Amino acid sequence: MTKAAPAQALWRRRLHELTGDRRGVAAVEFALIAFPFFVLIFGLLEVVMIFILTSTLDYGVMEAARRLRTGELQTSGKGLTEFKAAVCGQLYNLLDCGDNLLIDVRTFNNFASTDFDKPAVDKDGNLKQDQFEFEPGGADQIVVVRAFYTWSLMTPVISAPLANMSGGRRLLVSTATFRNEPF
Repeated sequence: MTKAAPAQALWRRRLHELTGDRRGVAAVEFALIAFPFFVLIFGLLEVVMIFILTSTLDYGVMEAARRLRTGELQTSGKGLTEFKAAVCGQLYNLLDCGDNLLIDVRTFNNFASTDFDKPAVDKDGNLKQDQFEFEPGGADQIVVVRAFYTWSLMTPVISAPLANMSGGRRLLVSTATFRNEPF
């Protein structure tokens, strides 16, 4: 036997000890999958949050639009500020009703003419506020109420496919179309 043979046996034995050692395997495996796992979890939470906020905005618009449909808002002489406050009052403090919420209320002669283009944005990617109107209409008129809310997405990796505005933001839209009741 040569001197190389015991050295080779020693190296084989140490290699076998290292490959046979299972301590820390779970930590290494978790480190390999942690990033994709957390990206998927936070992405799922982002999608759920968008769904909840859109449903909440729909509810707020439908409840506030009832005041227009019955003529309560028109006969009281109140305007956009009070209508926006009525929408915000139904949002359970989930959405900030500051500059992120824009309301557009228009009156039409018939349901067929209630066609809209997408809202215009300025050079910074923000909605142009001068394109929104507040025409609650009178008795028996067709009214379309649209609410636009700009939501800033939270997850940096997943937000790219979810964003429909610049700056990692999503535009949430709610619409209610109805004929005013006689008042």
